[in-house]
Amino acid sequence: MDHPANPLVSTEWLDQNLGAPDLKIVDAPFYLPGDPRTAQGEYDKAHIPGAVLFDLDEIADRTTPLPHMLSSPQAFAEAVGRLGIGDGDRVVVYDHLGLMSAARVWWNFRVMGLDQVYVLHGGLPRWVAEQRPVETGPQATFEKRVFTPDFRSELVRDMSEVKQALALGGQVLDARPAGRFAGAAPEPRPGLPSGHMPGARNLPQGELIADGGLLAPVELEARFRDAGVDTGKPIITTCGSGVTAAILALALARLGRWDTPVYDGAWAEWASRPDADIAAG
Repeated sequence: MDHPANPLVSTEWLDQNLGAPDLKIVDAPFYLPGDPRTAQGEYDKAHIPGAVLFDLDEIADRTTPLPHMLSSPQAFAEAVGRLGIGDGDRVVVYDHLGLMSAARVWWNFRVMGLDQVYVLHGGLPRWVAEQRPVETGPQATFEKRVFTPDFRSELVRDMSEVKQALALGGQVLDARPAGRFAGAAPEPRPGLPSGHMPGARNLPQGELIADGGLLAPVELEARFRDAGVDTGKPIITTCGSGVTAAILALALARLGRWDTPVYDGAWAEWASRPDADIAAG
C-alpha cells in the first residue's frame, strides 16, 4: 500500500497547489439529522475554488435503510468519475466544520483503492479565517473520468465481525460523545436507544481535535492511551453512523496505523437489531 507519510495537508500547501491538473478538491459537508443545513446548500454558499461536492448521503448504498453506507465499488467509481476524479489523481477532502465528515470521505476513497487522498487540516473554517479564496454557487461541470476501484475489504467491518472481535477481547473504539456511549444522552436518530456495545471503549472524536484540526501526534498518542487503547494492536472504530469513526481512523493513520477498519453500519445498525446486546454506564 503506497500511502503518503501524512494523511493531512495544510491550507498553505493547498493554496499553493490550486489548479494543478492532477489535484482534485472535494467538498464534503455533512450534518446530523434534524440540522436544517444541507450539503448542497452549504456548498453553494462557499467552497474552495474548483472543489466538487461529495454528498455522503447521495454517494452511498441506497438499497439499505442504514444511513450513508458504502456504495458498491462500481457505483462509487461512476459517481466520482462524473465529478471529474479519475485514475492518477490526487484528492484533498475538506468539510465545513473543520474536521467532521472529511475523514469519512477520505476513508471512502481509501476503501476504494486510492492512496493519494488527504484531508485539509482545519477544513473550510481555517481556509476562510486565513482569507483564502472561495467561490459561491453550484459547481461547474467536469469532463467524466475513469476511476478504477480496488476495493480493500480489510478496511471495512460488518456487524458479525465486530461481534467476533468483541467476543475475543479485541479493541472496538467508539467515537460518540461520552453521554451517548454511557446511555445517558439521546441519539440524534429518532427511536434509536443510546448505550454501547459490551466491551467497547470510548474515545469521543472531539477529544482528538483542536481548532478544527487533528492534535499533534504526541497528543493523539496520549488520548488513545488515556482511553485504554493500545495503538500497537488491532482496533476497529465505530460511532453513530460510520462518519466520526473515520476521524479515529484518520488519527491512527497520522500515527502510522493505516490499516484501521471502520464498522460501516455502526450504532445505527447495532442498536436497531433485536439480537444486539446494549450496555450502559
